[in-house]
Amino acid sequence: MGAVRLFTSESVCAGHPDKICDAISDAILDAALAQDPYSHTGIEAVAGANQISLFGEIKTHATLDYEKIIRDKIRELGYTNPDWGFSDQSTFRSYLHEQSPEIAMGVDSGDGAGAGDQGMMFGYACQETPELMPLPIALAHALTRRIDEAREKGELNWLRPDGKAQVTVRYEDDKPVAIEKLVLAVAHDEATTAEQVRADAIRVIVTPVLEKYEFALPKDTDIIVNGTGLWHIPGPESDAGLTGRKIVVDGYGGYARVGGGAFSGKEPNKVDRSGAYAARYIAKNIVAAGLASRCEVGLAYVIGQPRPLMQTIDAFGTATVSDEELYAFKDKLIDTSVKGIIETLDLRRPIYGQTSAYGHFGKQNLPWEQVVNNL
Repeated sequence: MGAVRLFTSESVCAGHPDKICDAISDAILDAALAQDPYSHTGIEAVAGANQISLFGEIKTHATLDYEKIIRDKIRELGYTNPDWGFSDQSTFRSYLHEQSPEIAMGVDSGDGAGAGDQGMMFGYACQETPELMPLPIALAHALTRRIDEAREKGELNWLRPDGKAQVTVRYEDDKPVAIEKLVLAVAHDEATTAEQVRADAIRVIVTPVLEKYEFALPKDTDIIVNGTGLWHIPGPESDAGLTGRKIVVDGYGGYARVGGGAFSGKEPNKVDRSGAYAARYIAKNIVAAGLASRCEVGLAYVIGQPRPLMQTIDAFGTATVSDEELYAFKDKLIDTSVKGIIETLDLRRPIYGQTSAYGHFGKQNLPWEQVVNNL
């Protein structure tokens, strides 16, 4: 047997407190972009016991009913029961303010192509899954998505919003060979026993996902469902939520480097978001073109300036062409100026709500996931 290592990633359901806040921030962003594609936003939501608040900045010509957007989103996520201590009837407060003129000075100068902040961003791709994502995070996302589907479709009528999945993969010679451990946390009603929750979750959630990825179930003792035994109260009543707190879940599950900023609630001049999308676009196309089997792309920007200060490509020794050819491929694929990224990926449109759960990468319909042939 070759060199063995384990790697673990986690994901969370759309009704997780932090993801509620991401969804709210992106719902407001999408509503703003639908009316004014040049809206500037940095929207943060905070959810706690029976309350939701907005903070941050916005500069837009759009007319927005923040309270309606928020209550509609909370209802969509399944929080309609006030007995859970958080619902679409919870107290709402807004502390949003107009974008700082000092930030606007850099972003709005010239053709509006200045970076909305400084920072570094990373994108990654590999051949482990059809999505060209690392297997641990791909499986974790698939499990949390399946938890939510089972609730929304009524397949498991005891499920409540909120949940988590954690997957440990065993690698031999850098190839994933088995699922070593699997952990689920699912909120459920009081009438359902822990034994039924476990049996149903393995049958309806875990087994179909692992079959899709062609992996066997771990040993029964290596599957944990609700480690404390019971979980009845979902959402912010049990644990407060905050926009942008799940940046590892949003990215590559810890498998690749993590950039300096979160994504949700930020329009595309904020390179925390658009730069990370461009880096993924480059890395994915390099791997899809067979130029490397693993690739990580790094970008770094300074506020108000249009072009990156740093551009790196690391193929971890798997490249089939020279470094010069990798960088030439990148340059042909996309102009990594802020304006070039926004225009190439067509980012000034309301597409961000679909990123607020199950990660920002690996979803085939998103523009930064498209593979360009015949470059």
